[in-house]
Amino acid sequence: MRMYPLPPLNSLVAFESAVRHMSFTRAAGELNLSQSAVSRQVVHLETFLGRKLFVRQQRRLTLTRAGEAYALQVRAILDDCVQATAVVMKSTGENELTLACTAGVAQFWMAPRLSLFRRAHPDIKLRLIVRDGVTSLSSFEFDIGLYYLKSPTLPGFATTFVIPEQVYTACAPGYLAACRERYALGEDERLSPAQLQHETLLMLEDAQSLWISWQDWFRYHRLTSPALSNTLVCNHYPTLVEMASLAQGVVLGWRHVIDSQIHRGRLVWASDHWASHGGGYFLITPEERRENYATRCFKRWLLEMAPNEPLAAGPGGDHGVG
Repeated sequence: MRMYPLPPLNSLVAFESAVRHMSFTRAAGELNLSQSAVSRQVVHLETFLGRKLFVRQQRRLTLTRAGEAYALQVRAILDDCVQATAVVMKSTGENELTLACTAGVAQFWMAPRLSLFRRAHPDIKLRLIVRDGVTSLSSFEFDIGLYYLKSPTLPGFATTFVIPEQVYTACAPGYLAACRERYALGEDERLSPAQLQHETLLMLEDAQSLWISWQDWFRYHRLTSPALSNTLVCNHYPTLVEMASLAQGVVLGWRHVIDSQIHRGRLVWASDHWASHGGGYFLITPEERRENYATRCFKRWLLEMAPNEPLAAGPGGDHGVG
C-alpha cells in the first residue's frame, strides 16, 4: 500500500533543525547546507502541507500554532528513525568499538594517536564518527566519546575526566613576528590581551555555546567590551586552525588538542595568557550500555597515556584565568 501523504524527508530534517535552533542560518551550518537551501526546504514543506509553519520576522523566527504541533510530532518520528537505524547499524561484537569526538579532537589529537592504539590492540575493529555537538549524539550511535564538558554531569552518560581545559591563543610564526615588529616587542615577547583585540581574530561559530569564545576569553582578562573589529567566522574548527597556520589571523587554541601543531612548528602561542571555563575533556559512555571488551581496552589505554604525554612548551606559567 502506498504511504500517502508522505512529505519529503529532507524537508522534515531541515524543518526539525530550524525549529531546534530557531534559525535557518544555524540549521544550515548543522546540515552543511546554505541558508537559502534550508529556507527552500521549509517553504517546500509548507507548500506540501498547505500551512505556514514559521512566522518570519527580521532576524527572528517564531512557530505558528500548526508549526508547534507539527514540530513535536516530527521530532519524535525522526528520533525513532535515528534510534531504529542506529540499532541496525550498530555492531555488538566484543572486539568492535565506535568512538565519537569533535572535528578538532579527531584531526589534531585523536588521528595522530589511533595508530598507537591499533598497534597495541590489532584485534579491535575501530570506527570513528565526528560530531561537534555532544548534545546531538544518540547513545545508540557510539560506545565511547571524548568531549569537552563544563561540568562532569551529562544526563544519560557516565563521564571520566581526562585532561583540563586551557585555552590559549595561537598563530603562525610569521604572523607573530610581524606583530612583534608592529608593537616593538622583544624576540621572546608575546601579545597582551589588549593588543590581541586589534588583530585578525579567527572565530568559531558554534550553536552549542559550550566552548570559550573570543568574547569569553577577553572578558576573563577584564576586557569587557573588546573591539573585535576584524574577525573571520567559520563553523569548522580545523579550518580555522589551518587559516591560522597560513598567517591569516589568531585562533583560540585548546592546549592538548592543538599541541601537535605547536610541536610541528606550524603554530606558536600568540600570548602568555590563557583562560578556562573550569571544565575539561571527558570520556563519555552511555549509561544503559554494557561496556564491551574493546571499550574497556580503549578507556584504559587513553587514561594511561594522556597524563604522561609531553606538553608543548608552555607560553607562560601563571597567566591563566577561569
